[in-house]
Amino acid sequence: MFQLIATPSNALADEPVSIRATGLPPSQIVTIKATLKDEKENLFQSKAFYQANNAGEVDLEQASALGGDYVGVHPMGLFWSLKPRRVFQRLIKKDVNSPFCITLDLYDSVCLADSVPTLPKASQIVQRWFVGPGVQREQIREGRVRGTLFLPSGEGPFPGIIDLFGKIGGLIEFRAGLLASHGFAVLALAYFAYEDLPGKLVEKDLDYFEEAANFLLAHPKIQQPGIGVIGVCKGAEIALAMACYLKQVVATVWINGSSLILDFPLRYRDLVVTPAQMALEHSQVHVSGAMRFRYNIDDLWSKLNPQSILPVEKAQGRILFIVGENDGCVDSKIHAQRAMERLRSHRRSNGRMLSYPGAGHLIEPPYSPFCFASWNNELGNAVLWGGDPAAHTAAQEHSWREIRKFFRQHLPHSGSKL
Repeated sequence: MFQLIATPSNALADEPVSIRATGLPPSQIVTIKATLKDEKENLFQSKAFYQANNAGEVDLEQASALGGDYVGVHPMGLFWSLKPRRVFQRLIKKDVNSPFCITLDLYDSVCLADSVPTLPKASQIVQRWFVGPGVQREQIREGRVRGTLFLPSGEGPFPGIIDLFGKIGGLIEFRAGLLASHGFAVLALAYFAYEDLPGKLVEKDLDYFEEAANFLLAHPKIQQPGIGVIGVCKGAEIALAMACYLKQVVATVWINGSSLILDFPLRYRDLVVTPAQMALEHSQVHVSGAMRFRYNIDDLWSKLNPQSILPVEKAQGRILFIVGENDGCVDSKIHAQRAMERLRSHRRSNGRMLSYPGAGHLIEPPYSPFCFASWNNELGNAVLWGGDPAAHTAAQEHSWREIRKFFRQHLPHSGSKL
């Protein structure tokens, strides 16, 4: 009797799943297919072809995929290779109160088409949660601060983190929920295109981010005296600015961003930093139709106002730079290297860089589907994020462990299990 077994079938989204097919004829060729619908009913699918062993089993921990959306031994390949039916869709969990439900189907033949006319021989549903048991989720509208606070179960106090995304805008909660599930108190912070915040990003108001930091530190369940910040893309640039100017920030994770003030001015109290401007005339159209904004920034660097370079030597806390070397959006490796060189020139040793060959721009928690390009409403075009699928997913797994280790080492904590 055909069986498809996935364990655990109900777990956090950053936990691996063991998948096995049993009861097959020896050497049988099979297709295992994964299907997911997001909250807007957008369809994401993946598939891989395997050959059963002499015992009539396929164990994805050991078996090598012969073809499909990936080749080789990749136990979580069906998850990270999920692709949108509609091109340029990006899978983002909007409602963390419910899981993503992934249906795994087993077929006893090679199924090349996305729509299979025959019924599967066996099926299994896997639930992937972004908030663990006991984690509290609280909507925040305090002064100007808008976001969601995730508190781990227990009395605390817990190490506090602010979580920032980029030009996508709005409020993105999935990474904050996962970090809270690992013992951190995390404020997913919106800064434009949400509720009564500005509809578009026109400046980086550091006073707003300082207000958010002070709110977090004033919370009775947050461990004093400092907090962490994690950001990707434009959120990484803001996170680095917070590290440079705000004494409250003691640990910063920068993921594929800029070490300059780019595009929009930075304001903090009486300080106004004029931004460097991206040379959009060097943008390229990828064969997929997505825009590729990465280009050699040496020319930009030679012409910019030195004030737009973030003074990383002023950062009192630790900084972890995470770089995807195949980032199609920004030359993040050069930005990180320039920041590290600046730290060294000031005899500072508080920076560390993790650089991942083959990884693209959107380095997210492990097993998140690889996103090569996605639509940007502000640009009215798709943006190329870049990366090689297998290398990118390996970077996601490794960097997630390093991020948690970094915050455990450099944030104050007591009374919490990390």
